[in-house]
Amino acid sequence: MSNLDRVLDAAMELTLEQQEILVQILKNRIIESRRDEIASDAAASIAEFQAGRLKVQTAAEAIQELREYLNNPSAIANIVAAVFKVK
Repeated sequence: MSNLDRVLDAAMELTLEQQEILVQILKNRIIESRRDEIASDAAASIAEFQAGRLKVQTAAEAIQELREYLNNPSAIANIVAAVFKVK
């Protein structure tokens, strides 16, 4: 039996009210984890910017660069390869 199965079995032994409390606690913890991840990403981005590794550009310039990148088939293949670790 997997850990998840054991947790689910244990949760089913709780009263309905306790199950609802458990669900809310889990939702809140997931939200907090996502906030922490966003804050960490933001701090890393700020550090990259302060180190001069990111260029300053307007929203219009960023959108245009993104469109050009997405219209390049080899760029899309590179993204897919990176995401799925395909060589």
